[in-house]
Amino acid sequence: MTKPAVRVALLGCGTVGAEVVRLLHDQAEDLTARIGAPLEIVGIAVRRIGRDRGDLPVDPSIFTTDALGLIKRDDVDVVIEVVGGIEPARTWLVEALRAGKSVVTANKALLAEDGGALHDAAAEGGADLYYEAAVAGAIPLLRPLRESLHGDRITKVTGIVNGTTNFILSSMDSTGAGFGEALEEATALGYAEADPTADVEGFDAGAKAAILASLAFHTRVTAADVYREGITEVTAADVASAREMGSTIKLLCIAARNVDAQGTESVSVRVHPAMIPRSHPLAGVGGAYNAVFVEAEAAGQLMFYGAGAGGTPTASAVLGDVVAVSRNRLAGTWAPSESAYAKLAIRPMGDAITRYHVSLDVADRAGVLSQVAGVFAKHDVSIATVRQAGHGDEASLVIVTHTARDAALAATVDELRNLDIVRSIASVLRVEGDN
Repeated sequence: MTKPAVRVALLGCGTVGAEVVRLLHDQAEDLTARIGAPLEIVGIAVRRIGRDRGDLPVDPSIFTTDALGLIKRDDVDVVIEVVGGIEPARTWLVEALRAGKSVVTANKALLAEDGGALHDAAAEGGADLYYEAAVAGAIPLLRPLRESLHGDRITKVTGIVNGTTNFILSSMDSTGAGFGEALEEATALGYAEADPTADVEGFDAGAKAAILASLAFHTRVTAADVYREGITEVTAADVASAREMGSTIKLLCIAARNVDAQGTESVSVRVHPAMIPRSHPLAGVGGAYNAVFVEAEAAGQLMFYGAGAGGTPTASAVLGDVVAVSRNRLAGTWAPSESAYAKLAIRPMGDAITRYHVSLDVADRAGVLSQVAGVFAKHDVSIATVRQAGHGDEASLVIVTHTARDAALAATVDELRNLDIVRSIASVLRVEGDN
């Protein structure tokens, strides 16, 4: 016997919201069978009711501009939020959760800035908070981290979690184009927004890194804890140099568990462009696709790959969460709100250990290499390889280091800038993987 409908309020009806409505309609029979009850959209909150949204299969009378009023209605069981931004979304979702209404959201910015407030409200109201769509579109990633791998100990998460930047860097790698040309291509094809700042400066990936780190290491991590660099300074010469090393450049989010000499654990979370060897599984992730590489003590290495953005993939992830929270609701239960028991300290970026690729424009005269090498040695940064190229105004040095602390490399670069033999620091890139 089919139970009474699970009543849904949808906040936002843009690209993702409209796809959620269509999928709910087109898959209604299957969703009812999976849940044990039908799903019914009882209200859709939008900014402007009169906007053309195509031929959506819903009664126009359910649209409203009063999102808070919709949330407070007694006939709402589940709230789906696909509006984005911090406020008023935070106010809406806290209200819903405290009232015991399950929430499904794709709002990575809010979760990364103040996910703790949402989790606290969920615990207070005894409600579900699910957000699979917030990090990697349709890729089933967050639930494996918070459920399937809950019995394991995750040591590191490395991911390509922004399709725009991955498309740009993939284009630069395959065509030899510069950043500007590749960005123009991404914009023309619809992979980049008119204002691509959030993507190319790493803000989007930084928010996702905070969410991944929080789940992987049972610690509240916010966007402010994430070290962030974008890809705007990556040049065609950097990409060519990576190719010569058998590597490629990707914008990576890296979250790692660290243990110091005293056995104290901490978490480091960073987003920046990095060279990775072409043999690494992430190196082959091209175009606008996403992939996340997880390393765990018992499970070993796992990789999750797929479409990380777009209306339909994101809506697919949203509906997966809606099915889960609806089944919980019918069973009279809810998932644990949060696992943040570890409360690990955030390790500062200066203490991060990695390798570096440093490209210098130098004077063409004797003794340059020895002076430069002396600066690296002074700051305890060991050089792995050096390549000298060009003559006259084209003279350059390309140095790849062994592993070193980020603070030591930064001090090295600062001193190099003051040498009269160094005309400019062409680029500094981190090197990840097993080069």
